[in-house]
Amino acid sequence: MAGYKMGKSKKIALIAHDNRKKALIAWAEENKEVLKNHKLCGTGTTAKLISEKTGLKVEGFKSGPMGGDQQIGAAIVNGEIDLMIFFWDPLTAQPHDPDVKALLRIAVLYDVVVAMSKSTADFILNSEKFNEEYDRNVIGI
Repeated sequence: MAGYKMGKSKKIALIAHDNRKKALIAWAEENKEVLKNHKLCGTGTTAKLISEKTGLKVEGFKSGPMGGDQQIGAAIVNGEIDLMIFFWDPLTAQPHDPDVKALLRIAVLYDVVVAMSKSTADFILNSEKFNEEYDRNVIGI
């Protein structure tokens, strides 16, 4: 099965729905000493806010509803993202829900590590595998 090799330095996408942005920013602030050693990217406003509040360098894509989720998905397909931290809002309907579902489908297809809650993100950052190289396998190849 073909795939991608994650280096010791990870390429991490940071995404949050509006009602979860504060929680993701707080998480990034708590973990900025770890995150600063990795390449970070995120959707529009989320990337900008994390950069402003934490001082971390975060490459910004478009906002989610304006195609940012699809840009993140394309980056996954191109092997440019190893890990996705996505604090989504399970209590509010999202107008771009089909884009979110497509992004999650691509993440699973390309064996990207995904955290959708603070506890999962904490466990990932504290895993011994996080600091190692790792081979991801693409489903169907």
